[in-house]
Amino acid sequence: MRREGSPWQGLGTVMVKELADHLSSARMRVLEWLIVLTAFASLYGAVDRLRETTAEDPFLLLKLFTVDRSPLPSFVAILGFLVPLMAIGLGFDAVNGEHNRRTLSRILAQPIYRDALLMGKFLAGLMTLGISLLCLWLLVVGLSLFFLGVPPGGEEIARSLIFLGVTLAYAGVWLALAILLSIVFRSPATAALVALGIWLFLSVLWPMLAGALAQILAPPDPRLALLGLPSGPTIEVQQLLARISPNTLYGEVVLALLSPTTRALGPIYLDQLQGAVVGAALPLRESLIIAWPPAVGLIAGTIVLFVAGYVVFQRQEVRA
Repeated sequence: MRREGSPWQGLGTVMVKELADHLSSARMRVLEWLIVLTAFASLYGAVDRLRETTAEDPFLLLKLFTVDRSPLPSFVAILGFLVPLMAIGLGFDAVNGEHNRRTLSRILAQPIYRDALLMGKFLAGLMTLGISLLCLWLLVVGLSLFFLGVPPGGEEIARSLIFLGVTLAYAGVWLALAILLSIVFRSPATAALVALGIWLFLSVLWPMLAGALAQILAPPDPRLALLGLPSGPTIEVQQLLARISPNTLYGEVVLALLSPTTRALGPIYLDQLQGAVVGAALPLRESLIIAWPPAVGLIAGTIVLFVAGYVVFQRQEVRA
């Protein structure tokens, strides 16, 4: 049977309704306040360290994102830890919650296809995360002006805005994963636990396993091992395996964008340093070239996970 009309009919209605539910939910309020308070504490510690170099550093705004003060981690480290929690919190019951409330079949009985329903839920979650991240970005810029008294330059604004977009892509990976699990599992608790387990595995355990697997797949040169020097092929394999984790990809993009002196991701060879001035900042265009491959990896991961959820959702029985 051929479908009539556009498959995206009702997309705007679903998106607006889900966005309103997200922004008014108690769950979202708790997650937002958690990020705001921890980020504010981290930024306050960074401001104290940066006041001594206000007149010397040309990228003062970018340092607010990356400078830490013990025991508080940097602002970027807090985002890398809490953004997946926000995304999982928004998506783990996106579809199975409708199943359990017996509302999914009623929604699809309207002139709304599954395509529009699933895409609307995903876009609403992504917009909610985007609004939260934009508010945090404005908070950082405002604090830099209030405490440091130095207006950010055009390149600093551009780098921080691109960083904001990459963080949204990073959140999209975990949101797509959470929605996929909400389709696969009928129990929201199971979907949430599996999503959190995958997040912990990829964030904490996988970087260690990548190093062990690299030693097996590309054994280091014994002569270099005796001298305590790393082996190039082993490091490359370890880096390739580590990039399976979205956290590694996000960290590489952040390093390229917020640290303008970064000239390569991974091992640096002598031919990469020819003609380079040590400590000199790269132009924004060259930093984007370095950050482009891991950023594409984050976008591709989001697309793959969403398509997997779309395929599974299309094959499911939705009658109450």
